Amino acid sequence: MKAVRNLRAKRVVIKVGTSTLVYPDGAINLRAIDQLAFVVSAMRHRGREVVLVSSGAIGVGLNYMGLKQRPKLIPEQQAIAAIGQSELISIYKERFAIYEQKIGQLLLTRDIFVYPESHRNVLNTFEALLQQNIVPIVNENDTVAVDELDHETKFGDNDQLSAIVATNIGADLLIMLSDIDGFYTGNPNADASAQLLSHVEKVNQQTYDLAGGSGSRFGTGGMVTKLKAAERMIKADGQMILANGEDPTIIFKILAGEAVGTLFG
Repeated sequence: MKAVRNLRAKRVVIKVGTSTLVYPDGAINLRAIDQLAFVVSAMRHRGREVVLVSSGAIGVGLNYMGLKQRPKLIPEQQAIAAIGQSELISIYKERFAIYEQKIGQLLLTRDIFVYPESHRNVLNTFEALLQQNIVPIVNENDTVAVDELDHETKFGDNDQLSAIVATNIGADLLIMLSDIDGFYTGNPNADASAQLLSHVEKVNQQTYDLAGGSGSRFGTGGMVTKLKAAERMIKADGQMILANGEDPTIIFKILAGEAVGTLFG
């Protein structure tokens, strides 16, 4: 396929959803994680700065504990997240080591970006990791981030987290891998006439009106959250691509300028 897109991609944030990392039956998709580690490592070795925002802690935790359903109580969800996050980062460390790429873990809450001192400190951490050729792997700190606290600590979903990270560190491009090929004019699962939009220059109310509902039972994101992330990137003079993460090597096609997924901005 002929390269048709002109992307700015020196500093890239990649957001991978739970649907890429965990099969619908709850089993961990080790093949996808290995492909992701391979692609990110190759990008890093070619001189790109890469941050990986990874969902999946609760999904991996459910699998580790042999549970089929997410607990309803918040403390139980947080416990599952704690278990799953340690397992997930262990898998990432193992897979990235195969490609001789070092990683570092950052667990964030939204108030870190609100308070000036913590904001400055976390940005310094990102910069130090990137300067040392280390790939930061970021997730929300689900063990402490809840809506019920008296100050805002929860991002709401990793779609928003990835866009907030990308805009704060001055990333050129946010690549969002999900379980859909891109942004459609309607719900492709219910509307046979729905068409994939290759390029969306701006996000407005009409764009939101086209958006559908929620994602998988293991994740929290839906199309609206992805549009909010795209809107944030566009306002910061960045770009975002939404693409299917079933095969993470699609990132190579994206960086080559091929017209896969939907380009926002």
